[in-house]
Amino acid sequence: MSETLIRIGTTYIPVSNVELSCEWYVGKLGAKCTYQDSDKAIVNFANQSFFLVRSMNNQSSNFIDHYGKEHFSITFEVDGLSALETIHKAFKDKGIRVGEIENRGHAGRNFVFYDLDGNKFDVWSESSPDFKEKYKEKNYE
Repeated sequence: MSETLIRIGTTYIPVSNVELSCEWYVGKLGAKCTYQDSDKAIVNFANQSFFLVRSMNNQSSNFIDHYGKEHFSITFEVDGLSALETIHKAFKDKGIRVGEIENRGHAGRNFVFYDLDGNKFDVWSESSPDFKEKYKEKNYE
């Protein structure tokens, strides 16, 4: 038995309306909804489960960094700059609020996007080598 953490199984995202948010994640991001009630929904995408949890008004997973800027808590990865540009355009075409593609001074490029409740997420063009090695043949399912 290994005594190390092996993966993140679930991420919790605060939402104001579980039903609308579940529809948004399914329709806009291609998530699969595996459970839903009035307090939460479980959606699966990007090789992980996300619990959309009904929260108090004006809650989000964002935080303010020490420079006073709103920051995201999750970065999704895609496989290369071409994939990043393609998904950026697809998100825009679907009416998702997205930022511009940025050069942040490290490998790859990024952009941010927001869900219905203003939860801010990041997308990075560089998939981790470990993930690619283990899961590429599974087509990131």
